[in-house]
Amino acid sequence: MSQIKIYANQSTIQQHRITLSNAIHQALVTTLEYPQDKRFHRFIAFTQDDFIYPVDRSDFYTIIEISMFSGRQTETKKRLIQQIFSNIQDQCGISPQDIEITIFETPKENWGIRGKNADELQLNYKISI
Repeated sequence: MSQIKIYANQSTIQQHRITLSNAIHQALVTTLEYPQDKRFHRFIAFTQDDFIYPVDRSDFYTIIEISMFSGRQTETKKRLIQQIFSNIQDQCGISPQDIEITIFETPKENWGIRGKNADELQLNYKISI
């Protein structure tokens, strides 16, 4: 399970919402062997006044937070981050300089999904990769 939050200026989200979603999801599918039909993305848009960031970032500055079950190997998570950078640059034209990614890992027993704790669910994808 992965929940994705994408924070950016309103104009960036309006211009790139679908391509950002596709770029991120494609990286999850490719790197984590995540099911194609499991897409959980939330876009949080800010006005220019409500989104303060360093001067060495452009107006396309975007923060991506990934919440997922713990259990993936360090190298797998590094590949995921690099694939997201690459996909966003290729598909959206947004420089990796303007992207920040954070992965938050939580044990399955700390997630409630479809009326159960996630550690009680039968998953159709691997966690330990």
